[in-house]
Amino acid sequence: MKQRIKLAATSLLALVLPVLVTAQSGRIIPENGGAFGELLGNIIGFTNAVLIPFILGIGFLVFVWGMFEFFILGGANDEEKVKGKSLMVYATLGFVLIIIFWGVVNLVADSTGLSGKTIDNIPGAAPLITL
Repeated sequence: MKQRIKLAATSLLALVLPVLVTAQSGRIIPENGGAFGELLGNIIGFTNAVLIPFILGIGFLVFVWGMFEFFILGGANDEEKVKGKSLMVYATLGFVLIIIFWGVVNLVADSTGLSGKTIDNIPGAAPLITL
C-alpha cells in the first residue's frame, strides 16, 4: 500500500513539476538579454571596432620605433641596439597578446549571440567635402 502511494505521488509530482516551474515567472524574459545584453553588445562592439585596432596601431608604432633605434640610432652604439631590440620584442609580444585578447572577445561575442551588434551614437568626423 505504501509503495503504491509513493508511486502515485512520484508520478503526480513528475507530471505537475514542469507546470509549476514554468509558472514561477509572470513575465517573459527577452531573448537578447534586455538592457544588460545591449550593454554587453555595445562593450564588445566598441572593443572590436575601436579599442583593439587602436592598441594594435600603438604596438605597430612601438615596433617601428624599435626598428629605428636598432638600425639607425644604434648603428655604432650597442646600448641603443639593445634598447631597440627589446622594444621590438615587447611590441611583438604585445601583438600576440592583443590578437589572443581579440580572439577571446570574439569567442565570447559568438557564444553569447552578440557578434552582430553595432554601437549606436558613436561620434564621428563629418566629411569635409560634400558632393
